Amino acid sequence: MKPINLFFEKIFSPFKPYAHYLLRLTLGISFFLHGYNKLPINEGFINWLGSQNVLLPEITSYLVAWGEILSGIGIILSGLIVKILPDFSNLLTRLSGGVICVIMICALTIAHSDWGILFGERGKVLFASEQLFLLTLGLYFLLVGSNNE
Repeated sequence: MKPINLFFEKIFSPFKPYAHYLLRLTLGISFFLHGYNKLPINEGFINWLGSQNVLLPEITSYLVAWGEILSGIGIILSGLIVKILPDFSNLLTRLSGGVICVIMICALTIAHSDWGILFGERGKVLFASEQLFLLTLGLYFLLVGSNNE
């Protein structure tokens, strides 16, 4: 085992400092696109939020869309400026991660409250969905900030 691990370590060690950018890019692009695809806000989304008893669905719809767009941009941008403005990068990473957590917790409790944790109807299992991973990545950046780079 050790020779195989050393082999992989030798190959991939030059890329380790950049591995976190894979997380940043995938989370940032995913959130940006989720928000961008909600624009322009349509009546269907507003009505759906209202049917789920969300307060002020007209305002909430814009907050969700723009929260997704800006937090996606924030996660990517804060990784790009970490060497230039480390304190601002750290704050922006944490704020963006926090917004992602809030949005995903709301999405899970509002839109996916009928899902099973480990088992359930096909397409309605939390651990088989992207929602949990988006929440976990948001939580990671909220906890770690940019200090890991």
